[in-house]
Amino acid sequence: MKFSSLNKNFLKAGIIDWLLDADISLHFQTRKYLLEQDAEGLVSLQNRIQLEGWGKKILTKRRSDGHWGRGYYQPKWTSTHYTLLDLRNLEFPKENPLVKESVDLVLRAPVGTRGGINLAKTIHESDVCINGMILNYSSYFLPDDVRLKLIVDYLLEVKMGDGGWNCAYLKGASHSSLHTTLSVLEGLNEFKSCRVNYRLNEIILAEKLGIEFLLVHHLYKSHRTGKIIDPKMLRLSYPSRWRYDILRALDYFQKAKIKFDHRMSDALNVIKKKQYINGTWLLQAPHEGEVHFEMEKVGKPSRWNTLRALRVLQFYEQFV
Repeated sequence: MKFSSLNKNFLKAGIIDWLLDADISLHFQTRKYLLEQDAEGLVSLQNRIQLEGWGKKILTKRRSDGHWGRGYYQPKWTSTHYTLLDLRNLEFPKENPLVKESVDLVLRAPVGTRGGINLAKTIHESDVCINGMILNYSSYFLPDDVRLKLIVDYLLEVKMGDGGWNCAYLKGASHSSLHTTLSVLEGLNEFKSCRVNYRLNEIILAEKLGIEFLLVHHLYKSHRTGKIIDPKMLRLSYPSRWRYDILRALDYFQKAKIKFDHRMSDALNVIKKKQYINGTWLLQAPHEGEVHFEMEKVGKPSRWNTLRALRVLQFYEQFV
């Protein structure tokens, strides 16, 4: 669908210019997703993400040993793990040697007792949610790395009976988590883009069941009572980190080209109602913790949320 056909109720004058007048990563993604410009023609624009703005700022905080923060996972949001996830979501150039070196560092971390990459020092089992995120950014930056298959094996192994995933499965959890399930689905979707066809049929089935798990919950409701699972799931934040919210879920759906399902309607309507009269969406909720720097201010119009909401509404235009 072309952005020019988007319902005028969602597109306000000047919004595209406002998105283009932003950090180079936002400028690039606006041209790529909303204006649907040719990918080959955007290569030089994408390369600038490593040379200026937020991308360059993050790269300058990298330590000489390849880590950010105090290592793999501390402090949480400035750690190597979450910084690499941020860079992937900025669509940082894939061939940057320093970032590829840091991803390799993560993939060289110990393997958990049941498989997967284990970034923890005090437990022996790998975290499912973390492995979903590792698969996401590692598939993006190192698509040919054979170690990705080890993560895929682990994620398929620990899938739960209700169709999703839960990082608390070792503690006896019997019901999947929206948080973990979405992280894993994002990782599997990125791995498929590597086009290695490894366990492809099993991945497709796992994705189908995981998507159904989200839809059974109408993206944010109890499948038993219909009540909101957690009000935080309706608050639009960015970066999302490991936390689930409905915009992140819908953005995954449009990226994975998941056909409209009527059980998306409630979440789509919530997103529609959150648009302000000037055409923007606000940054509603931060995730507490140390950060490299603030991309946007809480309570102010958010280019990230506006970009993501518009590409969701563009994809599901005829149903909203």
